[in-house]
Amino acid sequence: MINADLLFDLTLILLLLGLAVAAIHAPKLYTSIVMFIVFGLMLALTWARLGATDLALAEAGIGAGLIGVMLLSALGRCPPEPPSRSRPLQHIASLMLAVLVLLLLTRAAIPLLDAPPLLPQQVAQELDNSGVSHPVTAVLLNFRAWDTLLELVVLLLALLGVRQLQPSTGPRPQAWPLLVAWSRVIAPLVVMVGGYLLWSGSHAPGGAFQAGVVLAAGVVTLHLSGLLPNIGWHQWPLRALVLVGVALFSLVAATSAWLGDGWLVYPRAWSGGLILSIEIAATLSIAAALTLLVIGDTEELAA
Repeated sequence: MINADLLFDLTLILLLLGLAVAAIHAPKLYTSIVMFIVFGLMLALTWARLGATDLALAEAGIGAGLIGVMLLSALGRCPPEPPSRSRPLQHIASLMLAVLVLLLLTRAAIPLLDAPPLLPQQVAQELDNSGVSHPVTAVLLNFRAWDTLLELVVLLLALLGVRQLQPSTGPRPQAWPLLVAWSRVIAPLVVMVGGYLLWSGSHAPGGAFQAGVVLAAGVVTLHLSGLLPNIGWHQWPLRALVLVGVALFSLVAATSAWLGDGWLVYPRAWSGGLILSIEIAATLSIAAALTLLVIGDTEELAA
């Protein structure tokens, strides 16, 4: 007899596959976007089910939240959709590609089932020297800090690329009264949750990325409800916030290479303070960059 946990996992897998197919092959773009948002929520639930709480928080905030808003905003700038036509060859090609990717992933994952988990043991052995007590934060901001620095650089480049797009010329619809009322209540809670996620990242799931996503979602909500004016790259405080994460991270990397044992190799006595400083700066940069990506005003480029 199938137990409840296995039944739940099988149902979740079937939902993910069905939502992925629906998002790709839906006849309307609006339907595809809705399916994509729901897919993000189910994927966040999947990460939580696997015990990866940090990934679940990021996926719920970005995959199902901010990216969904970006897609809906982009859809609002597009001309009306032409009548959809059936494309059986495209559907068959997509199915064959999906099967091929699944086979390749299965072939790559099967050997891992018999391999001993060496990485968790190595992280646990060096955790006391990392400056934090949460293994994910230790990996992202100490053992593999270069990855996090490059992620901030990629986010900055994405923002610079989006700025080259032409702004929307249509009027913004009036916000629902219910959205305005709830936004006033949610705003202080967003600040509290974002601060908690930043603080808890050193010893529990959370950290700069999750805190930045929550803060950006709060700013986007306030803006969509009409409680915040237009914001854009031309405002120097936002430019400073976007750049502070990469700037401080790069400064720490250069200083550690000059005075220490190598690039982003922290002195043990300073590792905790350096990680906290980087996380605070990264939180502000991520929040500002994601906010500008979603609702940033690019009217200065149209002049």
